[in-house]
Amino acid sequence: MIRMLPEFARRPMTVVGAAAALFLAGCADMGHIDSHARLRDADSLGLSSQTAELTAPNVESQWWLGFGDAQLNALVDQALQGNPNLQAARARLERAQAAVGVAEAARKPKLDGQLDLTRQKFSGNYIYPAPLGGSIQELGTLQLNGSWELDFFGKNRSAIETAVGSANAAAADADAARVLLSSNVARAYFQWARLDEQLAVATRTLTQREETLKLVRDRVSAGLDTRLEQYQSEGGLPQARQQIEALNEQIEIAQHALDALVGKPGIAQGLAAPKLAGIRPIALQPSIPANLLGRRADIAAARWRVEAATSDVASARTQFYPNINLVAFAGFSALGFGNLTKSGSGQWGVGPAVRLPIFEGGRLRANLRGKTAELDAAIESYNGAVLDAVRDVADQVSSAQSVARQQAEQAESQRAAEAAYDIAVQRYGAGLGNYLNVLTAETTVLAERRQAVDLAARALETQVGLARALGGGWQPDTETTAAAGQPATGHP
Repeated sequence: MIRMLPEFARRPMTVVGAAAALFLAGCADMGHIDSHARLRDADSLGLSSQTAELTAPNVESQWWLGFGDAQLNALVDQALQGNPNLQAARARLERAQAAVGVAEAARKPKLDGQLDLTRQKFSGNYIYPAPLGGSIQELGTLQLNGSWELDFFGKNRSAIETAVGSANAAAADADAARVLLSSNVARAYFQWARLDEQLAVATRTLTQREETLKLVRDRVSAGLDTRLEQYQSEGGLPQARQQIEALNEQIEIAQHALDALVGKPGIAQGLAAPKLAGIRPIALQPSIPANLLGRRADIAAARWRVEAATSDVASARTQFYPNINLVAFAGFSALGFGNLTKSGSGQWGVGPAVRLPIFEGGRLRANLRGKTAELDAAIESYNGAVLDAVRDVADQVSSAQSVARQQAEQAESQRAAEAAYDIAVQRYGAGLGNYLNVLTAETTVLAERRQAVDLAARALETQVGLARALGGGWQPDTETTAAAGQPATGHP
């Protein structure tokens, strides 16, 4: 009697394979590994999505042009072309863009050629019988090998998204370096202008003291004053000359710093010293939209790193799933080099290749935990960058507004000090006052003159700082952001 076996019994391997697949699927446990960090939004930062009542320069991509100084414009342009740190940032960008190409190549079919020519002695005590066993033979293989990974679970897609996010972050980093470099050049330039104006004040002071000394000597010769007043007046000359020498030293150091930023040693020595009065302030706008913080390249870079880390976590999860490849080969294989290209030596094969992780000793879960921790770190870095940007803008705005108020008060104070000094000198010359009054008035005037120069330079530097804090007018490249499928800017 013939009994008909059930269908599953006639195909035991199918049942076993299905059971094994179910068992292995249960082993791919990714549970309880999740990101806990959250991106901060405008509300959590206390920002309005509309506008903030602040004052800011109307920054553009070449914001330094607003100062109207052709010499500064040329220095910034040269710095953007020749600064080594900026070139290094561009090289990092090219490396990141190359990584995108590497990730994209993983999704495409691969084909390579193979040629193996081997002279081999076969063991006489192995699986090969005589006459092959114990003999020396020539083995040859000439064929093409192809493979194509079928990305059913999105591993390669996630890898590409990770690479694109990293490339976009590198692009934003390069732009951030550009904004920082241009602002440093402007600051060094204004520092040079400040020191040169201070030098002019010190030179004027020396001339003024020389004139005063002449007046004192005339009065001593006429018997109207004693040697005490003459010695007091003479003591001010070395002090003024020492201050001039110190300022000359600082000017040379400032020029060296500018040379280094531009990347051309000695370039500043061939330029005319900038004048604060010849530099016009950047035009102001009444308010700063809160979303202007999204124009900062460092914030955009931090956000792209979050996107890259998110894709990296997704890629780590796909490693728990099977890796399915379609492999094929075609060519020749023969015993004896002379038989390699004969018709009977042809061979070919095609079929799927499946690889599934069974026991990795916890490696996959540990890798996923590590990638998730990196995502949390990227999110918190982004949150920190946004908080720093909010503080930076607020600091620059406060400084700009305060300096403007200080300049107004200082101008009144200087006018009063200059008038008091003129009266003190006139009274001393007419014999109605003593020289101590002149020295006191002169000390006040010199302090006011130096303060005026410092405030004028600070006013320009705070405008540079505010332009930098708002990203220098930075905007993301539309092609770059489109490559990742979403923008990197917006409300923090």
